[in-house]
Amino acid sequence: MRKILVFDTTLRDGEQTPGVNLNAAEKVEIARSLERLGVDLIEAGFPVASPGDFAAVAEVARAVKDCSVVALARALPKDIAEAAAALRDAVSPVIHTFIATSDIHIQYKLRSTKEKVLEQAVEAVKLARNYTDRVEFSAEDATRSDPEFLRQIFAAVIAAGATTINIPDTVGYTTPGEFAQLITYLRENTPGMDQVTISVHCHNDLGLAVANSLAAIEAGATQVECTINGLGERAGNAALEEIVMALVTRGQYYQAETGINTRQIAFTSRLVSSLTGINVQPNKAIVGKNAFAHESGIHQDGMLKNRLTYEIMTPESVGLTQSRLVLGKHSGRHAFKAHLEEMGYTLTAEELERAYGRFIELADKKKEVTDRDIQALIEDETQKVEETYSLEYLHVSSGNSTVPTATVIIKHGDQLIQEASCGDGPVDAVYHAIERATGIQVYLDSWSIEATTGGKDALGEVTARIIKDGRQFTGRGSSTDIIVASAKAFLRALNRSLQVQGETEPMKE
Repeated sequence: MRKILVFDTTLRDGEQTPGVNLNAAEKVEIARSLERLGVDLIEAGFPVASPGDFAAVAEVARAVKDCSVVALARALPKDIAEAAAALRDAVSPVIHTFIATSDIHIQYKLRSTKEKVLEQAVEAVKLARNYTDRVEFSAEDATRSDPEFLRQIFAAVIAAGATTINIPDTVGYTTPGEFAQLITYLRENTPGMDQVTISVHCHNDLGLAVANSLAAIEAGATQVECTINGLGERAGNAALEEIVMALVTRGQYYQAETGINTRQIAFTSRLVSSLTGINVQPNKAIVGKNAFAHESGIHQDGMLKNRLTYEIMTPESVGLTQSRLVLGKHSGRHAFKAHLEEMGYTLTAEELERAYGRFIELADKKKEVTDRDIQALIEDETQKVEETYSLEYLHVSSGNSTVPTATVIIKHGDQLIQEASCGDGPVDAVYHAIERATGIQVYLDSWSIEATTGGKDALGEVTARIIKDGRQFTGRGSSTDIIVASAKAFLRALNRSLQVQGETEPMKE
């Protein structure tokens, strides 16, 4: 079985998903979860893009010890120097430098020539090797590039010291058979290619990112670049969970495996969804809530007789067990803390105290508290957003024959601000009241609610996305009261917008 390296770019390419804006603390939290998941490399960001991105990469580099941390850089001296500086404290740093190689990109984006691009790529790799022994080179838009030029530039950068060659399908243009042919051609005809890691990075514009990645593995690629839940630019990237479970389930066919702890997949997916505010579609492979659901009578009958009739993998294999928390309202802090650690959470004493208080409050309201409830509670309690404004009091009056009204008291520093407002519904009234109290006017781009478990006493999770000054910000809130959850989500989005004021807009690859 060949070992396939898993290069996770959720924190870099995944963050380029419209509406996603992770702060440094959130990136560290996701990185630690990826470390537990067992990925080989974590691409933490694009340090030259903004001071916030540089700080986030540096924080991840300090926090992660069991896998490599990667920083992206264009083939420019400034980018490479910034990447190296951000990775200064990394145990195993990798500089990932790239330049476009397709005719359309060279002519219209770079306004350059193939000769100059090749020279720039070689100089970038040489410079990066002055900072670290591991350098990845990517030929942006490789699948629309001249294969002969790819062969030339890859041979040159390998001679200059590149240790990984990445062949990205940047715009999701290729097909599995075509991509396999390209990988085979480059592997067999590029001097030095047998001495480096061959990586692929596939986008999902035609819905083929995972299929293309697997075809590349068949053709000899030894590293796949992917994201949790398939996040990324436009239609996203190849989904880590789908590639990994394809290799697990069809291991004998691919004769390849990864070092991923598959039982951490569901937890990591849920964490990324919570912190990014991007819900996983119900029918999403592997981690969607319907991925292991069976409604058809024929299917149900088969499942009752033998699960293998309609399940090619078990929900337990990806961590989707519906275990119930045996703790109750009489449980102590030590038992609660121990269970959180089993779930993968490490909280500070202050966070633990707040979370325990929320748990006891929840246990009083609900007949059964599940791990899904606990995960939602902890994520709500530990969201890393500075609370410039917080909710102190909320009262709503609504009905089919009354005008919905809301009264809120918002805390701002030592000041308590009370306001009231009407609206088209109770949530609309609450949001208008919060806007009046904070003095901040925003556009509500989207609002959604999801029950973490079944039952009338389910914990509701609300995601609110706002637009302020042309930028999108997302907040999440959870409560057994969906109006309270809605208020929390809206305030978190507002606070996030205030937190990033003054930061430059991150540059995109």
